[in-house]
Amino acid sequence: MDFVTLMIKLLKSLSVVGGFGVGIILLTIVIRALMWPLGVSQQRSMRIMQTLQPKMKAIQDRYKNDPQLMQKKMMDFYKEHKFNPMAGCFPLLIQMPIFILLYTSLMSPQFISMAGDTSFLFINRLDATLKTNAGISNDGVMGVSKYDTFMLNKTAKVYFTDGTVEDAVKIEKPNKALSVQGDIVPDQPIDFKISLDSLDLKFSKLDKIEKAEVKVTNMQTKESEDATFVRKDGILMTEMPSKAVKNSFHYDVLLLIVLFGLTMVFSQKVMMATNKNAPQDPAQQAMQKSMNTFMPIMLTATFVFIPIPAGVLLYLVVSNLFQVFQTVVINKQIDKEEEAKKQKIDDDVVAKAKKIEPKE
Repeated sequence: MDFVTLMIKLLKSLSVVGGFGVGIILLTIVIRALMWPLGVSQQRSMRIMQTLQPKMKAIQDRYKNDPQLMQKKMMDFYKEHKFNPMAGCFPLLIQMPIFILLYTSLMSPQFISMAGDTSFLFINRLDATLKTNAGISNDGVMGVSKYDTFMLNKTAKVYFTDGTVEDAVKIEKPNKALSVQGDIVPDQPIDFKISLDSLDLKFSKLDKIEKAEVKVTNMQTKESEDATFVRKDGILMTEMPSKAVKNSFHYDVLLLIVLFGLTMVFSQKVMMATNKNAPQDPAQQAMQKSMNTFMPIMLTATFVFIPIPAGVLLYLVVSNLFQVFQTVVINKQIDKEEEAKKQKIDDDVVAKAKKIEPKE
């Protein structure tokens, strides 16, 4: 079982109560909750870095003409203060594989055929991207445009000449196993073919294949159709009716992209506000403010051009909101710890202070 299948099964188990939209939200909360200790480490690292920033700047200025010595002094400085400058990057590095896996899962034929048309709140389809071609699955006719690409489901039902049938035969590289014979002309039948070598069967069984039933998915429209491929020499081939489809613009996905940008800006503002009392180099502060302004704009603009499924955008929006909650809670905890530490130091100073007896 691959990771995509595991992710889809996990989503399915989390979607028992309120559907796959709720499942994605619960998945986000579970992932962020599991990473809470890393969030604490990240917040502490940021707080320490802001506190140490003036001293770090002084070292950089003092040894700017000797980069090697400056690097050594910086490493000694990190070791002395038990500070890891990369600690703030760990949560992001851990989230990236999850993001990619969720993206792959929601774009996979398994999810599309199972719950691709699932709606949630104002979202019409969880697998929809900003611009897609409209297609209706399982109507026997594949909606296409000239440059569409296709892929197969991961398994096929195979019929043999001796009358036996084998379900769930694995297809090797389903995104590359299917090819189109000739050009795609909308409203005319499409000729598909599959090499026998794409089926994970012994050579003795490959010779006995009569036909195979497998689901074909249009990667642009997300439309899926069942197809029966008949053997001819060393390939399996089929002819599927097609119809022309037009591009459609999904305003619900656009709203999700806007929500992502707004929640990201809000998250960064909360983070800056909670750390505003920490000492910070003015140049560093200006650079941080500039990054906080342009990063949400750049990412939001990127999602306009890169086809991100609505379900993944929902994950990102909920993740940003969770980040706001986490930032507030953790910083309050750190503030209390620092206040308690400061109070303890003051008490120790008072306790150790020499008592002066009044003169008689």
